[in-house]
This record gives sequence, structure tokens and C-alpha cells, in this order.
Amino acid sequence: EVQLVESGGGLVQSGGSLRLSCTTSGFTFDDYAIRWFRQAPGKEREGVGCISNSDGNTYYEDSAKGRFTFSSDNAKNTVYLQMNSLKPEDTAVYYCAAELFCYSGYDYWGQGTQVTVSS
Repeated sequence: EVQLVESGGGLVQSGGSLRLSCTTSGFTFDDYAIRWFRQAPGKEREGVGCISNSDGNTYYEDSAKGRFTFSSDNAKNTVYLQMNSLKPEDTAVYYCAAELFCYSGYDYWGQGTQVTVSS
């Protein structure tokens, strides 16, 4: 059974940091890329970026550039999203999804983790 489980969300003050995890199972981690999305209340889902587990390449959407960093631990089948200098507008449910290549179209996704940034 394929599973992606996000964790690490919570409440943080503006300017603070959080590290989200996306722990996966049920597929060959090294063969997939992990894309991150977020969705704020009343807004459309927004892409955050992607990390390719096969070659380590990373791609960041404009909202994440300079503040967010992807990393992966292939031994743990886990991808991390380090978020620094958080802003209230970063408040959203953050999701991870697995796809064969970054932006190829995801096949599996997690249930999300809530991030709330207070001003």
C-alpha cells in the first residue's frame, strides 16, 4: 500500500521556522520525485516546489524561493521541507505528492499537515 504521511506542522510566529516531513512507503523512493503543495482556506491549491529523489534536483515556486529548502533522506524514504522566515500568508495545509518526475503528474499524495503562522 502506498502511503505518504506529512508531519511537522504547527503554530509558529511570523519570522519563525518549521520543518515538515513527508514519509513515504509502498513504492521505490529513489525512482520518484516529491512535489509539495499548499492550500489556504478559501484559496486554490498552490505549488511550493519539487525535489527529485533520483538526482537531487530541486525546483521552487516563487513563493518558496529563498526561504524554503527541500532535502531528502533516502535511507528513511523521507523528504523534508525546511521553511524559514515564515509569514502569515504561508498559513495553509501543506501536502506532499509523489510523481515519477518533477511536474510529470503526481500519482500518490498525503493527507496534509496544517501550518499556521501568527502575526
